[in-house]
Amino acid sequence: MWRSRAIGPGGGTERGRSPAHRTRCTGLRRGLPRESRQGDADPQRDRPAADRQRKRPVTSPLPAAVLAPGVVRSRPPRRALGRPADRPKRFFEYWGHEASLLPVDLQPLLRWRMARALRGQGVWQRLESFAVENRAEADALLARIETEGPLAASDVAGGKAAKGIWEWSDAKHALEWLFWSGQVASTHRRSSFERVYDLPDRVLPHAVLDIPTPAGVDARRALIARSARALGVATAQDLQDYYRIPPADAAPAIKQLIEEGTLFPVRVCGWQHQAYLHRDAKPGRKLGASALISPFDPLVWHRPRAERLFGFRYRLEIYTPAHKREHGYYVLPFLLDGALVGRVDLKADRKVRALVVQRVHVELGAPANTAERLLGELRLMASWLGMSSIVVAPTAVLPGLTAVSDIEVHPPVTA
Repeated sequence: MWRSRAIGPGGGTERGRSPAHRTRCTGLRRGLPRESRQGDADPQRDRPAADRQRKRPVTSPLPAAVLAPGVVRSRPPRRALGRPADRPKRFFEYWGHEASLLPVDLQPLLRWRMARALRGQGVWQRLESFAVENRAEADALLARIETEGPLAASDVAGGKAAKGIWEWSDAKHALEWLFWSGQVASTHRRSSFERVYDLPDRVLPHAVLDIPTPAGVDARRALIARSARALGVATAQDLQDYYRIPPADAAPAIKQLIEEGTLFPVRVCGWQHQAYLHRDAKPGRKLGASALISPFDPLVWHRPRAERLFGFRYRLEIYTPAHKREHGYYVLPFLLDGALVGRVDLKADRKVRALVVQRVHVELGAPANTAERLLGELRLMASWLGMSSIVVAPTAVLPGLTAVSDIEVHPPVTA
């Protein structure tokens, strides 16, 4: 069985006669990427560099919105992503493009990342010391988990965190390094969204842990191939970002996939960079679906791709001063029939169990039934968030968008 501690110390396409000739314009397959369900993604992505250094805390007005990528891909919506004890575990939490809920069969393909983290590589600077000078502190926490069972940072005595969700205690930093290096795994999230840690062999299926660890180069090539299959057609940067593969590792993987016929170089009309088409990608088709998209969803997480695909410039403005915000504090794009046609600033008011629509912006050319379809998605979101009504603020002006009461709360179900 694999054990992390044994890793080591510290339109359409025209295909020509060869990959080099396959550079004609290709159409795009739009819609939701099929694989990832995103978890505790980092909203610091869109914050100014100075703010990232200060680690200014942020409060999410939609605490469960980071689970929305999984919810919108399962209809009817599923509020809970747990499972009965007798059902095999399908997802585990680890670093994908950010902290993500990933299919368990990906775990062997991410052990190279765990091995690097064990050596203090590829992790946040604050965590690097636990690979060397502060290793004893991390080992002591690991021993506690081995003896006592699952623990969260709040269960551990030690240096207290400053106020704010991005200001962590010393114990939390140590636990996060253990998590990143694969020495512990996340069992679940508490209602406060706090991660709970346990040993991998008490969290993950033994059938997965028993899979031999692939060479890093082979694992990264497999991840790039999965990225390409999920995205259909993508630039090298798109493929790298999907699982955050460093460019120096991604370039040889892409080259190998071209040589074996998994990827075909293509040109996409309007794109400035070389693109790659997965051999199993299907021609573009019209999608008759709608969804409110979380800021952490793979569809919009890589902002340059979202702008290229949809002509939709999207930024999370939680770190922007209120008077400078263009669209609102916590804004979700609205996907309608294969296009991003609007964005909604939402807040869950748990005191009155209301989903509050604070602001709405509709893109030019949005269809006439946008308000009607949006209201349907708001009802679904209110339901799985446990809200019994929708309140439309005076600042949210969209003809046809009205308040709703007596929403039937969707009971929590398992995934």
